[in-house]
Amino acid sequence: MKGDAMGGAEEGLRPVDLARLAGVSTQQIRNYVDAGVLPPVRWTPGGHRRFGPRHRAALLAYRALARGFGWEAAQDVMRAVHSGEVAAALEVVDAGHHALHEERLALIATAAALEAVAGEVPEGAGADVPPRSGLLVGAVAARLGVRASVLRMWESAGLLRPRRDPATGYRRYGPADVRDARMVDMLRRNRYPLTRIRPVLDGLRRTGGSEELRAAVAERRDALAQRATAMLAAAARLHRYLAGEPDGAGPDLPEQDGADGPPPDPGWCRPA
Repeated sequence: MKGDAMGGAEEGLRPVDLARLAGVSTQQIRNYVDAGVLPPVRWTPGGHRRFGPRHRAALLAYRALARGFGWEAAQDVMRAVHSGEVAAALEVVDAGHHALHEERLALIATAAALEAVAGEVPEGAGADVPPRSGLLVGAVAARLGVRASVLRMWESAGLLRPRRDPATGYRRYGPADVRDARMVDMLRRNRYPLTRIRPVLDGLRRTGGSEELRAAVAERRDALAQRATAMLAAAARLHRYLAGEPDGAGPDLPEQDGADGPPPDPGWCRPA
């Protein structure tokens, strides 16, 4: 990537050149510098910022970190690196890997619990089974450890279908309703969107089986694997940046970090 490709020698990239490379605004490049995401820049005698290979490598590392660890963690890592606190930067990376591992363990436990809940017979006996008259929304919320407003929101989304007491108009949750509320709660705690939960419950009600549930768990497991892969790629990019090695990437950064990358750049960096 020499002169003609970027409108100048690589040691003299303008803010607009680096912005085009990343698919962001020139102001965002300035924000990155001011926030410490990019290293300090060289100024021309005329008062213009000029960037070089190290800034490009930092930008590649930052966006790769954002894809794997999120924007906030990526900012923390790059700011620590440029403050000379590499150990602190690596702590952020380690914390991200640890959190992912904990999510995997939680998914395994949740999958087993969901299978058990899905297999419950709503009319079964036992101390935990609601009375025939059903539980009020407050009692169900207390069992799950959520607010009653959360249960009402799930109902509005079509996930729960408690009957109404004809005399009082109060919601009454029978055994099947409590089972469904427990499943929604566990799935939400594992970051399943409401739109993905509804097919699980619909399939369970329709067939009494848990095929949709297993598909949802498999989907979540795949998402964690993709994030782990992104973390691995980000760690490799960061290692090359710390070692001062060439990044080896061409001018197609937006394609690399676009559809498969993190959400759109928030457009700001937290102040120091």
